[in-house]
Amino acid sequence: MAKKKTRYVCRDCGHVYAKWAGRCTACDQWGCIEEDLEVTPPKVGATTFGVAEPPKLLKDVEGADVSRNSTGIGELDRVLGGGLVPGGLVLVGGDPGIGKSTLLLQACDLASRSGAKVLYVTGEESPRQTKMRFDRIGGAGDTMWIVAETAMARIEKFVDDLKPDLLVIDSVQTIYSTDVESAPGSVSQLRAVTAKLMGLAKGREIATFLVGHVTKEGALAGPRMLEHMVDTVLYLQGQRGHSFRILRAVKNRFGSTDEIGAFEMASDGLKEVLNPSAFFLAERAAGSSGSVVAASFEGTRPLLVELQALVSPTNYGNGRRTAIGVDGNRVALLIAVLEKKAGLDVGASDVFVNVAGGLRLEEPAADLAMVAALASSHLDRALDANTVVFGEIGLGGEVRAVVGAASRVAEARQLGFQQIILPEGNLGEVGPAEGVKLLGVSTITQALDALF
Repeated sequence: MAKKKTRYVCRDCGHVYAKWAGRCTACDQWGCIEEDLEVTPPKVGATTFGVAEPPKLLKDVEGADVSRNSTGIGELDRVLGGGLVPGGLVLVGGDPGIGKSTLLLQACDLASRSGAKVLYVTGEESPRQTKMRFDRIGGAGDTMWIVAETAMARIEKFVDDLKPDLLVIDSVQTIYSTDVESAPGSVSQLRAVTAKLMGLAKGREIATFLVGHVTKEGALAGPRMLEHMVDTVLYLQGQRGHSFRILRAVKNRFGSTDEIGAFEMASDGLKEVLNPSAFFLAERAAGSSGSVVAASFEGTRPLLVELQALVSPTNYGNGRRTAIGVDGNRVALLIAVLEKKAGLDVGASDVFVNVAGGLRLEEPAADLAMVAALASSHLDRALDANTVVFGEIGLGGEVRAVVGAASRVAEARQLGFQQIILPEGNLGEVGPAEGVKLLGVSTITQALDALF
């Protein structure tokens, strides 16, 4: 019989404590220490994948060229690295109501239509509720099975009986194992359940999706070990009030983590956005000051987005700084550079910066576009509607080269833009582009002279 004792574990870093504490001294986070039951396993037991084999030479291992199975959703296949790998364990996280279950239900329907046997395990809804969503997305798969179950032992039996090609667990926080005497969703339960699901996926070569809850900080709930155990971790992101969704890979053992998938939430499910740039610029107002088109880069995909700024006189002593979709510290830095190097008195005003469409720009290549939008609003002069701007700005006011300049220019040219303001250091990489005027700048004063 295994011995059990109580311990306390930090869900963020996994540090173990003998008693509860409010703050983890290892990662300096508050409220992250949870009670856990430590189970000492027996000395001899089954392997994780159910088959004990002696060591062998790596060159003699078969199956190096694994064929991938398409999910039928191009954007999901892009993020997965080309499709599902048999035996792959994929964890999908996201805010409540963002569309995780809808996306996986659509993938299950398309896999079922192609002849694959699918088992959908729901621990949060009844089969009738899931069927309502299935009808809403127009599902018609004939080889899709569903069961409302939270006991891991019974799920293993269903898998043994049906032998599915695709398994979906919605959600992993609701599943419990009788081997662990703690509530579902606890650290020990998540670790035990995920280990058993990993054994199912690897031992029987079943492609498996796990739906995971997230905390209020946006991280996956439960121990970080959960992310280490799975093969792929995907996040479905979006802002409230916006229909646009982005699927990102933060870990992928079978592909790149640089790709993103773009979707739009509609009444009948998630729709692929094949041209995100056109989607973001569809409602752009012409002749409005403070609006500029920035050439961003998400993974290997260039995106043209509208970046808006509003600079207005403040009624108080200190101006407000509000940033939506960009880093507020970056906005404050660029305001200081704009004042010091370009002589524009923006710091005494209220400054509001927004990325239209609910997208979030993380890369520094949006710096020059942000400065252009701030200057446009401050001077109340609209920029040319056919101009695209990108480039990184240093503290000395210099405009630095960025990666992927050729792809950004090609995307702007495809959408019909006629002028591009870019770092001078990228001109050699881009070369001449037919029908597009390229203006290389090395300082923000040159950029503002070219724009105004």
